[in-house]
Amino acid sequence: MPAFSFSTVSSIVSEAGASLRLGQLVAERFPGLRRVLIVTDPGFLRTGLVEPPRASLERQGMQVMVYSDVLADPPEAVVEAAARFARRQGTELVIGLGGGSSMDVAKLVAVLAGSEQPLAEMYGIGKVAGKRLPLVQVPTTAGTGSEVTNIAIVTTGETTKMGVVAPQLYADLALLDASLTVGLPPVVTAATGIDAMVHAIEAYTSRHKKNPLSDMLARQALSLLSANIVKACENGHDLDARQAMLLGACLAGQAFSNAPVAAVHALAYPIGGIFHVAHGLSNSLVLPHVLRFNLSAASGHYAELAGIVVPHASGSEEARAQALIVAMQQIAKITGVETTLQQVGITERDLDRLADDAMLQTRLLGNNPRELTREDARAIYAAAL
Repeated sequence: MPAFSFSTVSSIVSEAGASLRLGQLVAERFPGLRRVLIVTDPGFLRTGLVEPPRASLERQGMQVMVYSDVLADPPEAVVEAAARFARRQGTELVIGLGGGSSMDVAKLVAVLAGSEQPLAEMYGIGKVAGKRLPLVQVPTTAGTGSEVTNIAIVTTGETTKMGVVAPQLYADLALLDASLTVGLPPVVTAATGIDAMVHAIEAYTSRHKKNPLSDMLARQALSLLSANIVKACENGHDLDARQAMLLGACLAGQAFSNAPVAAVHALAYPIGGIFHVAHGLSNSLVLPHVLRFNLSAASGHYAELAGIVVPHASGSEEARAQALIVAMQQIAKITGVETTLQQVGITERDLDRLADDAMLQTRLLGNNPRELTREDARAIYAAAL
């Protein structure tokens, strides 16, 4: 039995409609706190779905401010502006309400608002000093699992990204409410859902920190996600499918927060950073090609996961592992997401730059079940073209 440690958020509420009583949940957990900051993005603010949870907080006597300037792949300037806003407002509690970017910014605001430590000193693993403000996370997509991870990703240059990884980033409460996701277009539902499936697959094969708890969570996540992703795409108002997707993404987030992701994410980051492709789609584009590259080192684990995603898969270990890869490609095809790099504007002449940038993701590449060189990375991009 391997020695391991496991950490996660202290409380999760999974219930369609639960955001309507967010104020009650916050008041019970944090009695006496009055100045609340909701961190979200302009698109979600326009949906009007911020107002019911905001009203529920105000009914509990809380003063609620909203910071809604979060951008996808949030740059440092946005994080720092949000932290300044929180300080000016005398914020006592931070709520991330949105996709992964909003929740990542909320995490960093919670640690920056009451700290003198600059953001630049927080990049890396375990570099955050001191405590944070109370933090609640409410996802509006079933993808990143950011509500239960201790990771926040920041765009630090024109295309480069850095991660802050620290125990302080675990939220006090994660609230999963499928009613907040019903307006997502099918293609966004698909890309974020595949992102969550990637989290589960990569956690299950993580080289250094794979453990029995992360394995259990990854398997259950993959079961929920694979059984419901097509349903959620075909009928966005299917609350049961939507709630299952949210829970699946959450469980996958708990898995990869403890058994970290690897080469799929390492190769996806440059696609997002350079070409501004959504994170979930970036993962989906390289996923089957990275899985094929990893077969010599991870076919046993992939065969085990095939038993969840493709219950009828049979034959040799390698045949079942191949069935998992084919199934993931079929999910992308059925749900209508792009399947080649050319479809998102990437050409042969871009591959060297992508490969160079991917090799900078040493934190992620070290988790991959098979060692990957720059030549390997370029070959994977070429296969995905």
